[in-house]
Amino acid sequence: MFCYNNPNMSLWHRILYLLGLRQDPAPRFFELSNDLRITLTTLAEHAGWPEEELAEAVFASGLDTYYTKDVFWKIWEKLTPRERDVTALTCLGYTIRQIAARLTLSVPTVKTHMANVLRKFDLHSKIELRMALSDWDFSAWEE
Repeated sequence: MFCYNNPNMSLWHRILYLLGLRQDPAPRFFELSNDLRITLTTLAEHAGWPEEELAEAVFASGLDTYYTKDVFWKIWEKLTPRERDVTALTCLGYTIRQIAARLTLSVPTVKTHMANVLRKFDLHSKIELRMALSDWDFSAWEE
C-alpha cells in the first residue's frame, strides 16, 4: 500500500492542501497494481532511492503537472480571442511579424497581446510559453 499522508511529507501536505484534495488529517492509502509496484521497485533500485521516497517524488510531480495543466486551462479560457490566436500561433513557431501579417495586425499590437498573454500565464518569454503548452494541440490555427 502507498500512503500519501506520511508525516515526513511536508511538501505533499502543501500540494494537497493547495489543490483542495486534502481536508481531513486521516491518512489515505492506495493499492498499487502489481505492474506499477514492479516498475516502482525497479526505478527505485536504479535510482538508488528508497521506494517510498521515489513514490513520493513521482506522486508530487504528477500532482504538480495536473495542477499546472488545470491552472493553464483556466487562464486560456479567460484569454481574449486575439490573445488565443497570438498564443496558438506563437506555440506553432510563428514570429511576431508572421503573426501580425497573418492576423492583419500591427507588430506593436501583436507585441502587446503577447505581453498580456505572458503576464496572464505568469511566464517570462515565448520559449517558456511554448514549453508550458507544448502538449496542447493548436492544429486548428494552422493553414
